[in-house]
Amino acid sequence: MSGHIVVGYTATSAGEDAVALGARLATALGAQLDLVLVLPAEDRSVITPPDAGYDRYLVGQAEAWLSAAGEKIPREVVRASHVRFADSFAEGLIAAAHDVDASHIVVGAANGGLRGRHRLGTVATELLHSSDVPVVLAPEGYSRIEVTGVSRITAAIGTRPGADALLEESVALVAATRARLRLLSLVSVDLPASVDTGVIRVAGAAHADDVLGKALDALPETVSADVVVARGDSIEDAVAHLSWEPGELAVVGSSRLAQPRRLFLGSTAAKMLHELPVPMVVVPRTRDKEGNRA
Repeated sequence: MSGHIVVGYTATSAGEDAVALGARLATALGAQLDLVLVLPAEDRSVITPPDAGYDRYLVGQAEAWLSAAGEKIPREVVRASHVRFADSFAEGLIAAAHDVDASHIVVGAANGGLRGRHRLGTVATELLHSSDVPVVLAPEGYSRIEVTGVSRITAAIGTRPGADALLEESVALVAATRARLRLLSLVSVDLPASVDTGVIRVAGAAHADDVLGKALDALPETVSADVVVARGDSIEDAVAHLSWEPGELAVVGSSRLAQPRRLFLGSTAAKMLHELPVPMVVVPRTRDKEGNRA
């Protein structure tokens, strides 16, 4: 894999978390790291032309923040810094990702989250509703974790549209990072609150095994994987009881409600975030390719 990793940077602890994760991804993937700081463009109308002096001040301050962030990136990581104006931070990040043909956009958690956990802010939420590029979410405090490389990729396999894209992304990450692959099914846990019968739970577990079996069969011959069926009273409970490595990435697909080639975080992935102690990669759903239909 190689190419570019775009990091949405702000001069906050969340920005530091995003830079740390972006740098580790760039190192593991052999990619260039592009730090992007987006400035608001709502005042830059043709009716009231922007003040050139004020623009220079804003850009100068943004470049100083980016320079300071760059000092914390390992020297071996190839990097570039970009200051952009856009109507929203997410819009600017997506435009930047398109410009450099980035493979991923990395952002940090919102302020106020628990250490080592995720809390979606406005930028991440907007990205998850509009990006056509995989989004990587860094948990709170990720910059303080002493870890190098990517040790394992856990793909949360489901039955909804987008599973093929999720598996392809996971296999590509495994190939690029030489990480181990783990296939995870939450099917047996992802049941309506009104459903609480042993028979249905047993059926759900059997269905989960079937889903994992089909995913294993779809893997290239050169890729092996461990498989695990999550157990618990809820998605959060199941995720909390799984083992997670410091150098791990969790890969999930976007909701079935998402438009093709766009993201939208589904209810299962959103529940996973509450307890997930590792970065989450959210992959856009794409139309089934001819010959690969279920």
